Amino acid sequence: MSARPIARLVPRRSFLALAGGAAFLAACSRNSAASIDTVPTRGLPSGAPPPGTKLAISIHTSQLQLADSGLDKQLPFTVSSWPNLTAGPDVIQGFRAHSIDLASNAGIPPIQAEAIKVGARIVAVQTRDHPIYSFATAPGSGDAIASAKDFRGKKIGFSQGQAQGVVVLRALKEAGLRNSDVQLIALPSTQFLTALQSKQVDVAPLAEPSLTKYLGQYGKDGARAVATDVVDLLAILWAPTEVLNDDAKVAAIRSFIPLWAKGLVWAWENTDQWIQSYYVKDQGVSAAAGRRIVSSLEQPQFPRSWDKAIAWEQETADLMAEGGFVPKIKAETLFDRRFEGLAARAVPAKYQVAS
Repeated sequence: MSARPIARLVPRRSFLALAGGAAFLAACSRNSAASIDTVPTRGLPSGAPPPGTKLAISIHTSQLQLADSGLDKQLPFTVSSWPNLTAGPDVIQGFRAHSIDLASNAGIPPIQAEAIKVGARIVAVQTRDHPIYSFATAPGSGDAIASAKDFRGKKIGFSQGQAQGVVVLRALKEAGLRNSDVQLIALPSTQFLTALQSKQVDVAPLAEPSLTKYLGQYGKDGARAVATDVVDLLAILWAPTEVLNDDAKVAAIRSFIPLWAKGLVWAWENTDQWIQSYYVKDQGVSAAAGRRIVSSLEQPQFPRSWDKAIAWEQETADLMAEGGFVPKIKAETLFDRRFEGLAARAVPAKYQVAS
């Protein structure tokens, strides 16, 4: 039986507690010089990265997409490792420990990093127009929770430093509920499934394929998925500012971003192969479930301008600040606009959007 997660109500300004507890504090205690607050204003270096350049890249889906498509043969540098870390607090730990040079997350972790003075910048942007999270309910809930309005008084899994946390805040706001109308239970998203199974929380946001696997096991016991209109707009690549001050690594990142975008397009255009490679072999869901998940997705899109992304990031940072979770943050400073449009220019026009 899985150990039950330690859950607790979220106090205001509880960022460090939600960012990974003691392990995160240990990472932060390392050499403070690891965090450089600024990035160069000069243009991106031209040409291939120097021989021997290495990057540790925490983007598991790209690892599979580049290998399956053959795009990995175009990498002009060495990938020293592919750490399989997806939660924002874990990636920040990796940044501070110098074990990750480039990662993929939603737009929230860079806000978290800025709030706790970890230097990092966004270097690539993918946007979405449709929700990717649903709210899963605990076994036995049945139809008692049919919409976000039914969240009043309920215990909700909440990881404020991750996309799931802001999805909760936006869903409450759209339902006309205050944060104080519910119980926000502080948990990293990696513990949401266990917390739902043990009924430590009544509701938690899940994305695919976790949602399909959870409902496949507990749907017969009354677990349900509650849909909302909340869109998590951004998927981003980001890197520590110390990496962005290393011209060799910057050249490697510049060369990687187009391949990242092309890998996403390849997965969209080769769905049968991607379903088998990722959903079936890697994630352990059935081919039928993989097809259903893929059919619910929208094609990847990459903005030529980051203006809309920056505006959304600012709105999100303001929402978190209003809740007392972070100080006021100027979102534009989180983006390294030297890389703006690089991903969009690498893909066919139908995968590009203006902003």
